Amino acid sequence: MSQPTLRELLDVAMDAAYLAGRRTLAYFNTGVVADRKADDTPVTVADREAEQVLRARILRDFPEHAILGEEEGESTGSAPYRWIVDPIDGTKAFVTGVPLYGVLVGVEVEGAPRAGVIYLPALGDMVAAADGLGCTWNGRPCRVSEARHLYDATIVTSSILRCQARSDAFDRLATRTKLQRTWGDAFGYALVATGRAEVMLDPAISVWDCAPMLPILREAGGFFGDWQGNETIHGPDAWGANAGVAAEVLEILRSESRRPTAAD
Repeated sequence: MSQPTLRELLDVAMDAAYLAGRRTLAYFNTGVVADRKADDTPVTVADREAEQVLRARILRDFPEHAILGEEEGESTGSAPYRWIVDPIDGTKAFVTGVPLYGVLVGVEVEGAPRAGVIYLPALGDMVAAADGLGCTWNGRPCRVSEARHLYDATIVTSSILRCQARSDAFDRLATRTKLQRTWGDAFGYALVATGRAEVMLDPAISVWDCAPMLPILREAGGFFGDWQGNETIHGPDAWGANAGVAAEVLEILRSESRRPTAAD
């Protein structure tokens, strides 16, 4: 069997994300109740059904590919491709009726992130990219912003409290930036990729939370990686930024002063 092109992989990723997102909308703002998983994070019937949709769509075209999903774990494959999916990134927002949750699909080729999709069903927004194909927002090319200094930048995060509990990095960034907001999770990275924010910060992250972000930010002209500056989706933390402020952000993250935890 011939190897698929990145264009073919991205087309399936976009279709899978769209179909899964439509499934989530059947439950959005319906009073759906969340259960608690073993790690105390929430999960709903919408998460589970949307992941089933993702898997079915991917395997329809690529039955020999591996898939790692937040809800169903990993299935192995015989080809050097792994799909990493999160059916609802931002389940807490989803349950409370906030429309900023997303469906995430990332594709690794021989272990390297090469394509990714962020789909925000309640907003009707899709950001997609693959290496060498550019980044698009609802089908049109998009880029990170041209801001060159933190004092012109907007910083977003999934949780200010979690950032502050980790270290002084967020507070130092906040004092230097123009605007600070908790437009986080997938939506925050979509804002950076489309030029509407300059920095997105996650103090802790799992691979399915960020699998699409590296190819998306790279193709949009920005940076995505861990707090040490490595371009990786394998955490344990993550941030994204436009090219103009990335160096300033990384300097602060690398010199963070960690705060003691309860275990300490």
